[in-house]
Amino acid sequence: MNSLCHYCQHNLCIHRVPIFSALNQEALLSIVPLIQRHRYSKGELILCEGDAVDSLMIINHGSVKAYRITPDGREQILYVFSEGDFFGEANLFGQQKANYSVEALEEVFTCSLTKEKFEILIREYTEIALRIIEELGRRISVMETSLQSMGVRSINARIAALLLEYQDKFSVVTPEGTELHLPLSREGMANSLGIARETLSRKLGQLETKRIIRTLNNKTMLVLQPESLQKLAGYSE
Repeated sequence: MNSLCHYCQHNLCIHRVPIFSALNQEALLSIVPLIQRHRYSKGELILCEGDAVDSLMIINHGSVKAYRITPDGREQILYVFSEGDFFGEANLFGQQKANYSVEALEEVFTCSLTKEKFEILIREYTEIALRIIEELGRRISVMETSLQSMGVRSINARIAALLLEYQDKFSVVTPEGTELHLPLSREGMANSLGIARETLSRKLGQLETKRIIRTLNNKTMLVLQPESLQKLAGYSE
């Protein structure tokens, strides 16, 4: 198996993965032979809710959405994972089945470690297990905050918080402002917020009227006043 790939730019892809960031070069090189690489097309289902999972999947390039289907048939988006994020960890610490589905939002390249190989790694490098526990703790905290906010935070605050989350992960700074490359459609964003698409469109229109954001196209917008989003989200006074 080739230890290099196009998106590594002739460097080990695991260099960019936070759970491996505490390891030295020698340790990283020892991991390379254990990794399997996969490519997925936009819209391809990578993992289906209820499937047996035997690998930790790490995103090397692209982004995916993790979601569940509600009893009334709606798609409930739980996470958007991008480069350096991982999923499929549930079965590595037990015999659980996948508790959400994962779909590629664009062309995606992943690196995977089977449960057996993962167990070998964490026995030798306990730092990896600690980093995974830290990340899972962060996700639980984010999910709890999100669930709480649906009941107590205004729709404007939830939308602002989502845009700020995207700003952290899917943006580039331009002379005009921070350019967001939205990973989800308007429908997907609305689903993740638990609101109707029409409500989201109306609220985004209001932000645009106030010149807080500017829509460039369906997948791109400029954040013109990030401090206003911070205030709307309740992150600043």
